[in-house]
Amino acid sequence: MRNWFSRAGSSPAWIVLVAALSALPVLEARAQEHDHGDEGGAQTLQLDHGNKWATDAPLREAMTAIRDALQVDHPAIHARTQPSAAYQALAQHIDAQIAHIVAHCKLPTDADANLHVLLAQIIGGADAMRESGDLEQARAGAVRVIQALNQYPQYFDHPGWKGVH
Repeated sequence: MRNWFSRAGSSPAWIVLVAALSALPVLEARAQEHDHGDEGGAQTLQLDHGNKWATDAPLREAMTAIRDALQVDHPAIHARTQPSAAYQALAQHIDAQIAHIVAHCKLPTDADANLHVLLAQIIGGADAMRESGDLEQARAGAVRVIQALNQYPQYFDHPGWKGVH
């Protein structure tokens, strides 16, 4: 029996995707590290000396893709008619976009630290959608992602950003 690498092929794009996906637990752990302030409380998002943090194209692309997917599903999420399989698919889509950010986004250290606070919320929401057998918990995960997406433009400069409505 061949291993999964040989079935998947050895293209450079596939290798980058596998590496990025394997970094997700590290990204979540790093994001959670940023959640703890000096006083033991949760760290909140901060502005860059009163200004929004700069973004790069990979971050804007991935955040837009996450937002667009949530926007499509938002009516069903809001009406509580979103099926479990749709939450699962949405979580997988979010995972792929987080992997894209991990592989391609290059922000300065302080901007990156703030981004990790936001990504921890998104990752936590996706985890709830993926891992919960309970539709209300999956819905709560989607709401958590939507809240993070709607908070994103308050701290990050993303021209033309539209929140999830």
